[in-house]
Amino acid sequence: MKAQPAQLPQQLKKGLHPVYLVSGDEPLLVQECCDQIRKAAREAGFEDRVTYHADQQLDWNSVGEEFGALSLFAERRRIEIHLPTGKLGDGRKILERVLPDPPEDILLILISARLDAAELRRKWYKLLQDKGLHVTVWPVDTDKFPAWLQQRARNQGLHVTSEALTMLSERLEGNLLAAAQELERLALFCKDGTIDADAVERAVQDSARFNVFELITELLTGNTANARRIINFVQQEGDSPLGLLSILSRDLNLTLELQKALAKREPSAQFLKQRGIRQPQRARALETAARRLSRPTLYEALRLCSETDRAAKGFGDLPPWHHLQDLASLMASR
Repeated sequence: MKAQPAQLPQQLKKGLHPVYLVSGDEPLLVQECCDQIRKAAREAGFEDRVTYHADQQLDWNSVGEEFGALSLFAERRRIEIHLPTGKLGDGRKILERVLPDPPEDILLILISARLDAAELRRKWYKLLQDKGLHVTVWPVDTDKFPAWLQQRARNQGLHVTSEALTMLSERLEGNLLAAAQELERLALFCKDGTIDADAVERAVQDSARFNVFELITELLTGNTANARRIINFVQQEGDSPLGLLSILSRDLNLTLELQKALAKREPSAQFLKQRGIRQPQRARALETAARRLSRPTLYEALRLCSETDRAAKGFGDLPPWHHLQDLASLMASR
């Protein structure tokens, strides 16, 4: 069964499915959908959580054993599997064994990038649709982004003037995660709840987050020296790399898709326009990466994103910034 993010709250009120798949290229919306599912699961008694990241180091046999293991004190638990590339690989056999008769004490949440057409035709996905719910997250169209931004501000009790809305829309370039973070920050500047052009000018100009956007551009274009400087700056500022990773992973997957399109002689401008990429600088960076980097390099970059994510969440012996520096070196290759 499929559902849109707006339909998820009503679906959760009807009761929990044994398995959920949340997929898409908008990290903020994917995260918020997962948070709704987690909240409903906790309320239903699924307190314990086991998390896996489907990178090259994941042993899918251990995932299969987790499904068959008895939980401590017979408590219900959630198993969350992150699929940064949108592919299950060896995990397909595990799900094809589990999904026909899911354990009653386990709720499975798959968190994925956008699935390609080949994955949607596989047996595991058909079983999931029969037993669970697939929440499909689509990007917000560029022309609808200002309305989305205004509505999100209203939900937070904020009023954005038309001039401020235009400025934010231009500077945030349709990035939902950055927009949500910026609204939270602007709320601290605007005690009366009104965000005007002056408030945006004061707050946004000093935002270190735009160094994050610059970092992604430098990584895609292979400017290692500048990328390393920005990584050091973001680290010194004490910012979390998680927001950066969600945006970078999205652009790396988009670069892989663009490579396929170029191989089919599809014009890059047409491909990027269809996916809402209208900012010239970002479009040039994506095309440069697609023509410059090999597919193995891009897959390795996604693996390093996964390693950085794990490190930022307390897993592993190395800090996340170590993996980001490795990523900068990797993406300098030609």
